[in-house]
Amino acid sequence: MIHRLSAIAGWLALGFVVFATLSPIDARPSLATPHLEHFAAFALIGLAFALAYPNRVLLVFAIVVGAAVGLEMLQLLTPDRHGRAADALVKALGAISGICIGQMVSFLLRLKPIQSDNSI
Repeated sequence: MIHRLSAIAGWLALGFVVFATLSPIDARPSLATPHLEHFAAFALIGLAFALAYPNRVLLVFAIVVGAAVGLEMLQLLTPDRHGRAADALVKALGAISGICIGQMVSFLLRLKPIQSDNSI
């Protein structure tokens, strides 16, 4: 169940980030400093994708980090936006952080609890 919910959340979040990244600057929501927003958004996307597809780490990495770099490059095609290497790096670091946390959570969810033997 967690895989399905994480997949839905991850794809919806990625879709929202694509919209916010490529829309005109006036239509872009703003909650914090741009670097914090970029890092947090891609960390959450990385977390969701890592939980959704725990056995496909390279695919998750390619999708999320690829989206971070690709969206930054696509901003060069819009007249009122600008792509920067520093922004791509912050997004990629957020994505990698989210993927790592998601992999740790996924590992912890797969652990079986140790049964104590109380027959002394």
